[in-house]
Amino acid sequence: MANVKFQEVMDMETVDSTATYSTFGRHMVVDFWGVDYDLLNDEQWLKDQLVEAASRCGAMVLSVQSQQFEPQGVTVLVMLSESHISIHTYPEKQFAAVDCFTCGEAVDPKLALDLLIKMMKPTSTEGRKLVRGLGNIRVESIENTGL
Repeated sequence: MANVKFQEVMDMETVDSTATYSTFGRHMVVDFWGVDYDLLNDEQWLKDQLVEAASRCGAMVLSVQSQQFEPQGVTVLVMLSESHISIHTYPEKQFAAVDCFTCGEAVDPKLALDLLIKMMKPTSTEGRKLVRGLGNIRVESIENTGL
C-alpha cells in the first residue's frame, strides 16, 4: 500500500466552526469494461489501488471499507476528507462501476480515475463528470480517460 497517512480522528476543538466552505464539487462516474476477472475479484488489491488513487489526487483518506461477495465481486469504499472513491465489481462480466466525488478545487478526481485506468487496464470506458454545488447539476463528458 502507498505511504498514505490516514486521519484517525478529527480533534473537534481544532475545527473552526465559523469557517465557510465552497459547495463546488466534481463527481466522476466511469464504467470500466474488459477488466481481468482476477483483478476485479481481489479485495486487497482493489483496496490498495483506490487508496493509492486517493493519495495521487491529493485527497486525505479517512477510512476504507470493503466487502468480498460470493461467488465473486467486491465493493470498496474509500472515505475521503473531500468525499469518496468507490468501486463495485462484477468479475463475471469483466465490469466495474467506479466513482469519485471530491469537494472543492484542491483535489482533482480525474487524477484518481486516470491511475485506476492505468492499473486496471479496461478495454473500454464510459464516463461522465457531474459538476455539483453551483446550482443546477451540470453533466459533462470525460475526455482523455487514458485509453
